[in-house]
Amino acid sequence: MNTDVPVIELRHVEKCFGDAHVLKDVSLSVMPGEVVVVIGPSGSGKSTLCRAINRLERIDSGEILILGEPLPEEGHELAAVRAELGMVFQSFNLFAHMSVLRNVTIGPTEVLGVSKAEAEREALELLERVGVASQAKKVPAQLSGGQQQRVAIARSLAMHPRAMLFDEPTSALDPEMINEVLEVMVSLASQGMTMIVVTHEMSFARRVADRVVFMSDGAILEEGTPGAFFEHPKTERAREFLDSIREHV
Repeated sequence: MNTDVPVIELRHVEKCFGDAHVLKDVSLSVMPGEVVVVIGPSGSGKSTLCRAINRLERIDSGEILILGEPLPEEGHELAAVRAELGMVFQSFNLFAHMSVLRNVTIGPTEVLGVSKAEAEREALELLERVGVASQAKKVPAQLSGGQQQRVAIARSLAMHPRAMLFDEPTSALDPEMINEVLEVMVSLASQGMTMIVVTHEMSFARRVADRVVFMSDGAILEEGTPGAFFEHPKTERAREFLDSIREHV
């Protein structure tokens, strides 16, 4: 991969839902191997930003580039780009009627054309990597929320993505399950995975982010290293936000 070209780049992106202006002139570049954590108050546009990157939300204006190429509008070209971008949501979005193993192999076999045997071999390796290999024959309803989210991560990794998008991956989990998912994400970051993470987990942002992006009211108000942002926020809005969640930082 060309390390001089951003894996993900947004240029002056705008998005409205009716009268609500949810993304305002958003520009952001994420370089190979970089971990960017997006934080901010509820309703600030974080999830919409994440979903726009693989066109789950269409933008009104601006430009999104993946590996230097404009994001396709639709069709096979868009499907190919989405395969390059793993996405993990708040809800796990697993196929309820399929085994854990089949949930992880369906993408490689149906989309990438990998043989069933090869897909299962790699799926078991990935499930081992995220700590749920012993659950391979179960269906999602038999797993805890934390286990389901780790399966969702394995499913994304099975597609060999160039980058991973995480949209509040722990917000639906009980507190004791949050750390088991965050530890998988920490491991991914340490292995050089390019990541955009929308989260309220400030300790994760401090520990893992190369860059923290702070959004409010649809705009990026500031960005910087975790140390700089958490210790010396530049804007009054960021200071207010940090004061409101200080007990969690």
